[in-house]
Parts: sequence; structure tokens; C-alpha cells
Amino acid sequence: MPPHVGKDRTAGTGVAMTRASETASEAVSRAADGAAGVPGGAASGVPGGDGRGGSAAGAAGGAVGTARHGSVVISTEGLPAWLDPVVRLVETVQPRQLSRFLPPQDGAGRQSAVLVLFGEGERGPELLLMERAGSLRSHAGQPSFPGGALDPEDGDPQGEGPLRAALREAQEETGLDPAGVQLFGVLPRLYIPVSGFVVTPVLGWWREPSPVGVVDPAETARVFTVPVADLTHPDNRATAVHPRGHRGPAFLVESALVWGFTAGIIDRLLHYAGWEVPWDRDKQVPLDWRA
Repeated sequence: MPPHVGKDRTAGTGVAMTRASETASEAVSRAADGAAGVPGGAASGVPGGDGRGGSAAGAAGGAVGTARHGSVVISTEGLPAWLDPVVRLVETVQPRQLSRFLPPQDGAGRQSAVLVLFGEGERGPELLLMERAGSLRSHAGQPSFPGGALDPEDGDPQGEGPLRAALREAQEETGLDPAGVQLFGVLPRLYIPVSGFVVTPVLGWWREPSPVGVVDPAETARVFTVPVADLTHPDNRATAVHPRGHRGPAFLVESALVWGFTAGIIDRLLHYAGWEVPWDRDKQVPLDWRA
């Protein structure tokens, strides 16, 4: 069943808004320094109280627990209870359970990362999405998670690089303050054949929400959040069909058609977290050739 949460919030440490003069790299470093102070299981609204120990898994699997990747921290301590199923799936999910498209064994592909950011809005759990500008060469006009290619300053693609890239790109594209994000897991790397990107989905909890919106209209058309309840509602689900024959899950939410890689990740998260509600897989949404 979809997650349900009341108005009680897990307490977070007080973090100031990102300074206008601060670079993305500086903000990510500040977020990493502050993450050590993430509250533990004694925080309000979290059952138990002993936290969740664990270790970082290798690149073939997910990462969970409390582990340092360079100076960026992954921690599951103090998360709201409704995220427990997501934490469990990170510990157990296999690459083939997420997608049939896995990174080439020869190491080809451009390393990139996306931030799968869970927050809590007026209608409960939600995800942060953005719509890419229609003028972009890759995936123009598509709703997506914030993210992009790794830069050299992000660091080792096999270590903290994807974590830093996910936070940096999210700030550059949506204005998100990385200091308010608690990274709690990493899904296996996946591959997007049409663009040649090797993508690491980085999971985060928006423990200290900050204002978000379009930063550069040349990159982003709009920024929005989608309640998980809307993503699980059968009326909002469909199968997207491309003229080339490709079929995949789709979501009709917030006046947008979410499909492709982003919809695939959301679909698998809902399924393996146990939040999926039966829906009509014969309901089709056709895509045009430009998609």
C-alpha cells in the first residue's frame, strides 16, 4: 500500500539557506560536513531508536547504512518510518530487477547520476521532479529527476563522484540547497542506450526543505513535486508505447507525462517498496517519433 504519514516530521539540524555567492561544490561540501549531525532514531516520529547500521555495497549493488564516500556521507539514521521499505529495497535489489539495460562491460558510457529525492508535503510523501527544456539535445522536454553527467571535480565515479554529482546537479537545475538533503542509499548503475549515459540513482531524504524552481531556462522548463499517492493511483498510470515498439511504464501527473528512464525507476521503487496498487497495464499512451 502507498505510504501514509501524519504531520509529525523527523527533526533535522538547523541549516542556513545556501548563500547566493556559494558555488555548487562549496554547498555540497557544506552538506557533507553537516551530514554528520543528522539526528538519530530518537527523533520525533521515528519508531525504534537504535538507528540502522549497515555498510556500503559495491557498485553492482546498492549502498545503505552509514558510510563515507570521500567527504560525502550516506546515512539511514533518523529517516521517517515510511521510508523503511525503500531502505530495505536498497539493501536487496539487484540490477536486473530495475532494468534490462545495464552498463556495458567494456566500461563505455558517460558516467552520470540523478537525485531521487523523497520529501514530505501537504499530501504526504512526495518526489522532486523537473521538466527538461525543450531545446536540449538529450531527452528534451521530458520530466526527470534532477541530475546529469559527472564533472572531474565530483571525484571518483566508483566512489563519491555520483553522490557529489547528484547534489551538484540538483542545485544547479532546481536551486535545491544540498545541506538540507540526507543521502541514504544508492541504487545499482543502469544504462540509457539512446544517450549512452551510465546512471547512478542516488536516494535522498529532504529533511530540511528549501525553495526550488527554475534556475536556468535553457536547461529546465519547470520544477515540481509529485505526491507518492498520485504516482500509485491507478487512474494516473499507463503504458507508454513508442513508435519503434518500446513499451514502458508511464505516469500522468501534475499535467505531465512521466515516462522513460525516470518512470522506470519510479515504477520499480513503488513495486519493491510494496506501495504499488494494481493498475490497468492495457491502458496505453502513444509517444511520437521525436520522443
